[in-house]
Amino acid sequence: MKPFSDGQAANDEFQSANQGLQRGELVRDLLRQRIRCPDLPPDSLTRPDFNTRLGQALGHAGILFLEAPAGFGKSHALNAALAARPEGSPAPRWVSLTGQDNTPVRLLTLLAMAMDLPDALESALQSGASFADALGVLLMAWNRAHGDEQQVLVLDNLQSLTNPAVVSLVQQLANDMPASMALALVSRHGLPFQGHHLELDNRFVRIGPEALAFSRPETFAFFRQSSVSDSLTSVAIDRLYDLTEGWPTPLALYRRELQHHQERRPIQDCPAVERFLKETLLAPLTHPQLRALRRMAELEVASDELFLAVQPDDEDGALIPSDACERGLPVLPVPGRGRWFRMNPLLQEVLRGQRQAGFEQRMVAACRWFARRNQFPEALRYALLAGDGDEVIRIASDSSEALLLGQDTASLLSLRRSLPVTLLDRSVRLRIVYGWVHAIGGQFREARSLIGDLSDTECAENRTRLAALSAFIRRGEGQVWPALADADEALSGGGLSLQGQLVAQMVRASALCAAGQYGEAREANRAAARLAREAGDAGSEALAVYTHARIELGKGALRHAEQLLRTALDTAMQELSRPARIGETRLILNLALVLWHQGRLDEADRLLIHGGRHAEQSRDVGLLLAMALRVLICRTQGQLDDAFVWIGRAERTMHAWQVDEAMFVPVLEALKATCWLAQRQSDSAAHALERLRPYRDSGCVPELFPMMPGLIDCLEVRVHLARGDGVQARKVLSAAAGRHGEAMPRGVMLYTRLLDVLLLAEEKGPSVARRALQQTLDLAASEQFVSPFMELRDELQPWMEKALGQLADSPFKNALTKLFGLRREPATVSGALPEPISDREQGVLELIAQGLSNQEIADKLHISLHTVKTHARRINAKLEVRSRTQAIVRARELGLL
Repeated sequence: MKPFSDGQAANDEFQSANQGLQRGELVRDLLRQRIRCPDLPPDSLTRPDFNTRLGQALGHAGILFLEAPAGFGKSHALNAALAARPEGSPAPRWVSLTGQDNTPVRLLTLLAMAMDLPDALESALQSGASFADALGVLLMAWNRAHGDEQQVLVLDNLQSLTNPAVVSLVQQLANDMPASMALALVSRHGLPFQGHHLELDNRFVRIGPEALAFSRPETFAFFRQSSVSDSLTSVAIDRLYDLTEGWPTPLALYRRELQHHQERRPIQDCPAVERFLKETLLAPLTHPQLRALRRMAELEVASDELFLAVQPDDEDGALIPSDACERGLPVLPVPGRGRWFRMNPLLQEVLRGQRQAGFEQRMVAACRWFARRNQFPEALRYALLAGDGDEVIRIASDSSEALLLGQDTASLLSLRRSLPVTLLDRSVRLRIVYGWVHAIGGQFREARSLIGDLSDTECAENRTRLAALSAFIRRGEGQVWPALADADEALSGGGLSLQGQLVAQMVRASALCAAGQYGEAREANRAAARLAREAGDAGSEALAVYTHARIELGKGALRHAEQLLRTALDTAMQELSRPARIGETRLILNLALVLWHQGRLDEADRLLIHGGRHAEQSRDVGLLLAMALRVLICRTQGQLDDAFVWIGRAERTMHAWQVDEAMFVPVLEALKATCWLAQRQSDSAAHALERLRPYRDSGCVPELFPMMPGLIDCLEVRVHLARGDGVQARKVLSAAAGRHGEAMPRGVMLYTRLLDVLLLAEEKGPSVARRALQQTLDLAASEQFVSPFMELRDELQPWMEKALGQLADSPFKNALTKLFGLRREPATVSGALPEPISDREQGVLELIAQGLSNQEIADKLHISLHTVKTHARRINAKLEVRSRTQAIVRARELGLL
């Protein structure tokens, strides 16, 4: 049998290419022009963390695969990372491939020239060696020439190679390359050969478009470092990021346009950006493919099944979403939603510029597809786009409050302005549905206006529905007791649907939690969870878990809250084809809140990237929680300028979303006060607290921040302490304790006890203060409650070193030691376990502690799912526990985490 690399198969379309090109015909001088590292633009964005990540992937025999659509700066990012290596590192061997390299001899010649081994190749081929053997000779010659000296070989534009004989040579190179070589592959398409064995060997790292794209802060830095910074406001840069999602090439082309032209146009109208999209992305497509892509752009998100239902008359050669993704177009998988895809908003905006024939019929088909699956927000959205008033009213009559509550309503809110007034007048149910849409979006005044002028008859017919909606609105406005009264009325009125009862019980649970009545709140939450299960609505089940976790957080049970949130997220991830749901975003953001309370800032930061992006895309007002946590993390890390930037960004976003001020102003003013105090500007902090007075006097308790009243009391105490007025500080602290009593959330209680320590130091001396501090540390240690210490880091600094010395070694002690910058004795666990945890098991254990599922751990460590489960069983056996949660707790007790 002849070797595969000889290309002798009778039906091989590359047979002539594999045979016909003789070595003497190659023009080596021309090929040498393709073996050089591209130049770096002088004004490129510096990304040190990303450079480090790429550099670490290029270790001994490591393979880095950069895969993303055109314009994501793959080559540029790799070049920047290689340039950032230590001085004296060998220059990379960079090969830029083209479609002309689809012959084995041509590829081998390029490799030999890049490796400075042309004679070795010539000798091998002249002796009659097969292509595979010739490559093997090259690799052996390389190993002899370089020994242990680390070198990087880059194959750029890998998608150009389509000849199976050539692809097999690249696979052989990846499999057999010596330890002194690292290989970087750059492609718009997926890996053209199987690479799972490389992943299992921990030699393979894939970097995709989500990592290559600029983050929001990087987008700001990209424009701020150039001469156009004065012509672009923060709002404009925010809008650019939203439209491009950090797509580097369009952003770079637009920045260049601004530098050379005084007139500022939208990025989608920029000629250079238009040319890039048309020439690079759209020109290679056939007419049927381009037509299919335009129809794809009509849908917010699409699966292959939905797209084929919308376009049943599939043309030969047309694209479906998964094909578009695999072809390297910016149609990317939606994280956590199985085989669903979404188009980059910039390309979507351009393709939507001209509506195609049959648009209304396709929207009706999409509407019915979603309606059959009880996904009413999406069904209603496409009915509105189709202009089908009868279908809109039918869906509004069939849908329910709980379905709207559990799902993404952002698209419905964006269509509100185009909704015909006559359509609302025709259907009371549609007005109630849109009342819910506005209420979920934080637009409470707009929600009230929709239902405020209903006739007495209409109000009587929908009394319990309207009571449930009113309860939700009042709870969103921070009115605890009125919301509770409306929820009780909705439940006692009779005739309320299963889903309506669910909404009312969730409002009751939230209001009772805010009032500190945790036992009654838990009973209401149990009822809500039972109703969600009966309704079969996974979105509302997620919100019921979210409410339960909030109750546990108020009680101070951080570990239980973390377990609830992680379990719910693991459960949600099993439903691969589910629609986007606000409930899951809230789970992620509240898990980040729990981690922040425990001082696990790096873990919280990673969750905020994911959860914040989802909240922004779905227009979930939970984004306010994500931004507030960003402020608190920046303040803890001493980055106060960044903290104020996040406050400004949150304020702009809430105004842009037209969210009622009652929902966000108290939160942002409290954040300003804590940042002013960190800057020792007590007068500015006092002014911020003064602006909070109307909300305090009205008893406002924001739904997202039920601890707010107690925190404001603590901030007022701190202002008086900063001014040296201990008497007034004690008066305010005593009043707060009397007002909240047993209902005070545990986090606030610890905060007040630490303030009491500071006051006792002045009133009764250091020894009394130290005893009080030690008692507070003991109370906080059980749940690793670090956040109150973060708030008072500067004030407590003189007291902490001696106090921490009396604490037993634990993650809590380690977190406080790091927070206060104290010297930490190295922890040892030798002898703590009969059988020690291995290095590989330690890696799995750390990822378990980060909340990753078994499949995510397998993907991250490039090992099989079976291997992960085996490691997890061994970890549980060695730690003598039975569950992941117990393993995390035990590992932290032993100092393994």
